[in-house]
Amino acid sequence: MADTARPRGRPRAFQDKTDQNTIQALDRALGLLAILAANPGLTLSDLASESGQAVATVYRALVTLQTHGMVECEEQGQLWHIGSGAFRVGSAFLRRTKVVERARQPMDSLMRDTGETANLGVEVQDEVLFLSQVETHEAIRAFFPPGTKAPMHVSGIGKALLAWYPEDRVRGIVARRGLSRFTSLTHTSEVALLRDLARTRERGYAIDDQERAEGMRCVAAPIFNAHGEPVAGLSVSGPAFRMGLSDAERIGAQVRAAADRVTEATGGLRP
Repeated sequence: MADTARPRGRPRAFQDKTDQNTIQALDRALGLLAILAANPGLTLSDLASESGQAVATVYRALVTLQTHGMVECEEQGQLWHIGSGAFRVGSAFLRRTKVVERARQPMDSLMRDTGETANLGVEVQDEVLFLSQVETHEAIRAFFPPGTKAPMHVSGIGKALLAWYPEDRVRGIVARRGLSRFTSLTHTSEVALLRDLARTRERGYAIDDQERAEGMRCVAAPIFNAHGEPVAGLSVSGPAFRMGLSDAERIGAQVRAAADRVTEATGGLRP
């Protein structure tokens, strides 16, 4: 009798995260990629020190990754960088959603209308992952390159998403990630954060008032899917001396309108 079993994408024990289901060499190599992604360029010795691995082990992993284009070595200075192969793999993530493509024009308009940098981000594993950015031409500006991550409680986009999440989901994220203090204005208590999220829902946009970095403000609004659930966020970020709190209502309306355009363009529904 022919085998009629359906092919599976994962074994029965896929939830098992014990060492027997982890490939240690692959785990270490992916850890090196993460370190390289967070730095402009590192030497072999730097990578060994950052990862806590032996130089020989790191070198073998790098050579393997290099054959697949995942990393590159700059001859001058012998610095290792993320390679074009990693970009191609990462781009596949962006192709899973129409949000990046449909948000580009509204982001460009938002940057021109406000004069500040426009950003697009989503939540991945309780953090904000920035997917795209349209930079202002001003010399002093906010900079969140694609791939950058940020804690949700100190991010405009993070708070815009949290504000429309169910409260139990918000409390779960806080329990797992905590509320680390970055500046004197950071919300470090759950009560204060929930109060801020309630104000965010009332006005339709979130404000990061120098909560992650002193001197920088951000105004953000969520993008919704067809079920009215927040799936991404648009924001405008800039220095506090150009983005005063008195400008928040005007900029908030502009960001809210741009986010609504992306919601509509992707078939979403604002609740």
